[in-house]
Amino acid sequence: MNATFFGLAVLAALNPKLFGADLLIVENRRPRAMFMCFLAGGLLVSITIGVIDVLFVKASAVKTQGSISATFDLVLGVGLLVGGGLVATKRVGRRKTAVPASGAKKQSWSERVLGQPRLGLAFVAGALTGLPGGSYIVGLKQLVTSDSPAGAQVLGVVLFCLIMFSPMIVPFAFMELWPDATRIRLHAFSAWISRHGRAIIAGVAIAVGAYMVISGLVRVL
Repeated sequence: MNATFFGLAVLAALNPKLFGADLLIVENRRPRAMFMCFLAGGLLVSITIGVIDVLFVKASAVKTQGSISATFDLVLGVGLLVGGGLVATKRVGRRKTAVPASGAKKQSWSERVLGQPRLGLAFVAGALTGLPGGSYIVGLKQLVTSDSPAGAQVLGVVLFCLIMFSPMIVPFAFMELWPDATRIRLHAFSAWISRHGRAIIAGVAIAVGAYMVISGLVRVL
């Protein structure tokens, strides 16, 4: 586990789906149960997939990935730098808001699932959110090709998943202590993220990409 690994975990945590789920669940009639079900589904799926990868897929993955690790890091780092630059210059990630012809606001799938106390659907929504994305896959690659013992790699999987789901874990913890204040601050934080999310994602992507490029060049040269 290195700076790249934790940078990828932070990048995975900057998931708009998690922040959107926060806002819906915090206003639910049963927020505690909904948070627990969503987190249970997400962490169960993400940790299970990660542990299977580092324990059972590792043997073959090391043979195929180990020899090209430096080149892979170099190529991916350049991709993150380019992607971060495009996001920072607003060339990608622009949202287009479609207005229904009737003028009525149509509920999204997440609003229908998380807006009401449907615990089973919350578990399923969390499980779908926990399916590996690009950052998680690359993070697992970092673990698989490392020299860390199996126990440390499993711990790395758990840490990555906890960081990845921190946008859900932190509000859930605060809801237990200060429910009213948490609702207010969560809405304020969501508004702040909507204004500065592009810059945050671009900054993390560029930082992780620069580290991977430097690390890859050092090993290649």
